[in-house]
Amino acid sequence: MSFSFRQIRYFVAIAELGSLSGAAKALNVTPSSITVAIHDLEQHLACRLFERRARGMELTLKGQQFLRHARSILDTVAQARRSLEDDLTEVGGRLNLGVTPLLAGYVLAEQLARFRQAYPNPQVSIVEDSREDLEHLLIGGEVDAAAMILPAGEPAQAMQTMQIAASPYRLWMAADHPLARQSAIDHAALDGLPLILLATDEIAETAEKHWRRLGLKLNVLVRTRSVEAVRSLVATGAGVAAMPDLAYRRWSLEGDRVEARPLRDPPTPARVAITWRRGTNQSAALKGFLAVVRGQSAVHEENVG
Repeated sequence: MSFSFRQIRYFVAIAELGSLSGAAKALNVTPSSITVAIHDLEQHLACRLFERRARGMELTLKGQQFLRHARSILDTVAQARRSLEDDLTEVGGRLNLGVTPLLAGYVLAEQLARFRQAYPNPQVSIVEDSREDLEHLLIGGEVDAAAMILPAGEPAQAMQTMQIAASPYRLWMAADHPLARQSAIDHAALDGLPLILLATDEIAETAEKHWRRLGLKLNVLVRTRSVEAVRSLVATGAGVAAMPDLAYRRWSLEGDRVEARPLRDPPTPARVAITWRRGTNQSAALKGFLAVVRGQSAVHEENVG
């Protein structure tokens, strides 16, 4: 028996939201129906797609490989539907997008590629900046929409957001690090360890606040704005890093392996979202971009305020 489009939707929803319950809520279906669908999909593919964790669902290596193909399937179906509704070649104009540094390569590039495939004519410009500065640009009308990680509190009242993923934090370490022998890391083992912080997208602030909440001794080795620097320093054993899964890659640029282990008491997952100004007069290009993002992701829209 071949797998179904419904199973693909459920699989992508869990992969992007990080939990079965979150996917069920976003798709407005029962958790049991998703459980059965994913079980049947794994049986058909003859491999495990997820590791079941106490705090959610984590993709296996096979699951990560299948995710790219699953997204491509959803993309093709969404494009087929849109082609019957609109003449996409008539959508022109300009789309000004903002993005925070971490999401430029790990989120926006993929969304932009899908948009260009569906809407080939609009001219696109991109501004990379901090979340706070992007919110000012959105309010001022200088950018139409922005990809960012939402803060822990409520988003700005003037903003409307569409959450596209919840990326759990895991601890990155070298392959030969003693903690790599553990399946999950207890916070007591982290006390005083050299910590490498990514000083962008509030990743460093999240890690520091979490360390303090747990009563751990902070031993910051370095703060860097480069994900590749974090990866290289971790891979060579200089320290460990608490990072959202969206940035995880197994190998550093030097070819050293990076291991990632779940934390028993992790920070709140990083909420990746597309944000735009509430009440803005949406251009055809912006409507098209939001439609592409909405159609490709298991999303949860927030109307704040």
